Amino acid sequence: QVQLVQSGGGLVQAGGSLRLSCAASERSFSSYAIAWFRQAPGKEREFVAAVTSSGGLADYADSAKGRFTISRDNAKNTAFLQMNSLKPEDTAVYLCAARRALIMRRAPNDYEYWGQGTQVTVSS
Repeated sequence: QVQLVQSGGGLVQAGGSLRLSCAASERSFSSYAIAWFRQAPGKEREFVAAVTSSGGLADYADSAKGRFTISRDNAKNTAFLQMNSLKPEDTAVYLCAARRALIMRRAPNDYEYWGQGTQVTVSS
C-alpha cells in the first residue's frame, strides 16, 4: 500500500508560481509512474501531467504545456509539479497519483494510489 502525502498549493495571483510536492511512503517509489490531476467544482477530474517511473519521460496536457513541469526525486521518494504563469482557470484541487508501472497513463482509473489533494486558487 502506497501512501501519498501532498504539500504546497495555496492562493496566488495570476501570473504567479506554485510548487506542489507528493511524498510517497513506498521505498520502491522508483517502480511507480506518477501523475498529477486536477478537479474543479462541478467538473470531471482532469489529467495535468505525468512522468515515467525513472523520470526520463513526461507527458503534459495541452493546458499545462510550457507552463508546468513535472519532476521526481526517486532518492527522496518525492514527485513535484512546478506551476508557472498561473491563470484563474488553473484553480482546482490538485491530486497526485501513482501506478505500479514504468510508463504513465492519462486516465485516472489507471492509477491505484492517490494523494489527499491540495487546493490551488489563482486570483485574477
